[in-house]
Amino acid sequence: MRETQAGHAFPPDTAWQREFESAFIYEETADQVRAIAETKADLERAKPMDRLICGDVGFGKTEVAIRAAFKAVMGGKQVAILVPTTVLAQQHFNTFRERMADYPVRVSCSRVFAPRANSKLSSKTWRLARWTSSLARTGWCRTTLFSKTWAWS
Repeated sequence: MRETQAGHAFPPDTAWQREFESAFIYEETADQVRAIAETKADLERAKPMDRLICGDVGFGKTEVAIRAAFKAVMGGKQVAILVPTTVLAQQHFNTFRERMADYPVRVSCSRVFAPRANSKLSSKTWRLARWTSSLARTGWCRTTLFSKTWAWS
């Protein structure tokens, strides 16, 4: 059913995407290169994306995700990363915030223990964060949210 529906086709890589990717301090593995290329090709198709990146700890899944997130945010969309633990949410938040610091991207982290008063998220974003936080209470996930801003912070 999803294959028959229209999706959002993101634009080809921009100069910022290439600059962002070249700032990666490690050498990509062959599997990473393939996963990144396939993921970005999926994002550029006008069909809903169904892709799961899985692998052992330390084999570069975060880099695949961060490049896809950057492409989506530069394409004007918001991204939510769902992770199973508060510790992993904080690790991803730190990594994404550090990697995206030179770009007009706001990175936020919503955790079960973070009260709304401390959050600077929009009400629409907060509803998503609250929903995922309710899942977190049942052991499902934590979120890291990304959205493009139009001013340098």
